[in-house]
Amino acid sequence: MNLNKNDNLGFWSSASLVVGNMIGSGIFLLPASLALYGLVSILGWLFASIGAILLAIVFGELSKIYNKEPGGPYKFTRNVFGEFPAFLVAWGYWISIWSTNTAIVVAFLGYLSVFIPSLNTSPLYSIIIGLFTIWTLTWINSKEIKTIGFVQKITVVLKVIPIILVGIIGIFFIDLNNFYSLEIGNEFNFNSITVTTTLTFFAFLGMESATIPSDKINSPNSIIKKATLYGTIFTIIIYILSSISIMGIIPPTTLAQSSAPFADAAEVIAGDYSRKVIALGAIIATIGALNGWTLIQGQIPMAASKDKLFPRFFSKTNNNTSPVFGIILSSLLISILLLFSYSKTLVEAFTFMIKLSTLSVITPYLFSTASLAVLSKRKFNRLFISFLAFIFSIWIIIGCGIETIKLGMIMLIAGIPFYFLFKRK
Repeated sequence: MNLNKNDNLGFWSSASLVVGNMIGSGIFLLPASLALYGLVSILGWLFASIGAILLAIVFGELSKIYNKEPGGPYKFTRNVFGEFPAFLVAWGYWISIWSTNTAIVVAFLGYLSVFIPSLNTSPLYSIIIGLFTIWTLTWINSKEIKTIGFVQKITVVLKVIPIILVGIIGIFFIDLNNFYSLEIGNEFNFNSITVTTTLTFFAFLGMESATIPSDKINSPNSIIKKATLYGTIFTIIIYILSSISIMGIIPPTTLAQSSAPFADAAEVIAGDYSRKVIALGAIIATIGALNGWTLIQGQIPMAASKDKLFPRFFSKTNNNTSPVFGIILSSLLISILLLFSYSKTLVEAFTFMIKLSTLSVITPYLFSTASLAVLSKRKFNRLFISFLAFIFSIWIIIGCGIETIKLGMIMLIAGIPFYFLFKRK
């Protein structure tokens, strides 16, 4: 069944996909990770925001050139550099998506434990609810794209409200002494700025989301660029506003130990009841992010499959034109990772998995900026933007650390035998 124009995503659904995929569990945890960096973390947010805007412009310009081909960074790389680099982009991006989705599910269960305390003591209950959530969203993403877009718009609206409230109301509860009461980590040097920029940039991953299902977006030539840029700018504003408020409300040593910094800030503002309200907002945020990334987890392998770089079954769709087999396989892998994540050793390593996921996504960003540079030989503005975005992407890769870079290279190299296997078949 072919989708007609009314079934496709419009501007608000596309922008919701961008905002929804960026605002997930990351922003609810980052203030604690950044606490001991003090004012340097504000610089990190600013540099990460500049990089996010540069990359948003890159994706917007590329979407104007390739606006009828789904796949986003994969398709850009395929058209400019050929099959092998495109395969590496698709391979790394796909692994990044389902490892990130596993992290989102674990974060969702952590926030849900505010209302169901037994989740903290019973791994069995956590796994059952986690699997139920994964497969419910898998079912939703097997429906028409307008159903997915509707769910995304609702969750985005519901989850940004508590973040905005904490950001705006929290300004009136800021204690300026909290910005200067640090004993460590408040040194303005290149290394600390690099670390904070890398950490904060994790919260912007997903800005390219509207470019991936481009064949299911109305007027993609104009909507994708607007949705990507405006969605990124909106996210930047609420990120910086809320982070400054939380850092000013909660003393840095306390904030560094917090497992729910937004909820703790809300408790200072309006008491214990508000803590649960914010926890509910975090739950909605993780569900919204998981819904958006579940859509993406089927689109990337489908695009590679159509080019015969991934197995053929990834490109098979159901009556709603949903790449259901790719979504199901990815959800199966997420389910397996979720089962392993309740081993204490793996939980401790889970943060490292998120860092690896960030590196895996930055690699497609790098190829995308290079693609725009190649296509912009006679257009100085595009060339300049792509150059700055390329340098920023290299900076973030360096910020991930040598250990993560080594593992990222091993992960990419591990995909090479599959490339030749798929090509031969």
